[in-house]
Amino acid sequence: MNYRLAYSVGFHPWEDAASDPPFVQKISEMFDREERGREPPYGTALDIGTGSGIWGTELATRGWQVTGIDFVDTALRRGRARAHEAGVDMRFVRGDVTALERADVGGSFRLVLDTGTFHDFNEKQRKAMGRGVTAIASPDATVLLLVWPKRRRPLIRGASRDEVEEAFPGWEITHVEPSHFRLPKPMQLLLRPDEHWYRLRRGTA
Repeated sequence: MNYRLAYSVGFHPWEDAASDPPFVQKISEMFDREERGREPPYGTALDIGTGSGIWGTELATRGWQVTGIDFVDTALRRGRARAHEAGVDMRFVRGDVTALERADVGGSFRLVLDTGTFHDFNEKQRKAMGRGVTAIASPDATVLLLVWPKRRRPLIRGASRDEVEEAFPGWEITHVEPSHFRLPKPMQLLLRPDEHWYRLRRGTA
């Protein structure tokens, strides 16, 4: 998908997830799980493909120290405005999520969140992203990866469990759970959403 073009014309249906109660409840439950037994501040989090910072801002509100990375300037401007309006300190970086080691994001992240970037990449890009995440993640890190299944459809390439595992060697998939996201009916027929959250833990395999 051409994300620069999509944001320039105001087409960003993935942001609709923020107003979909079942999706919001599920992602909130996953954040709760990562925070269980701890007190804020929870540590550093990286929001990959942050877009306009919806979920990065949510993490910052909950007590994480968040960096968001994206390559679309329009989205980053909207994200900075969103974080400012929410009264949270979230850092936004313009960069390539398939070259995280060269991006100015920092390192030792305890939580890495991707709400829909990985599954739009080809094999080379997926593996590059996986290597980058491994390089900037802490030894006890968790990755939360939103993935649409691989099938013929417009706009989204999709990815399989095998492709997730190939991109993240040395990580263990601990959970695969439905996102419960509901698209408007016309888009449901077009895209046939059946996305799932993959939870990966480092060094537990």
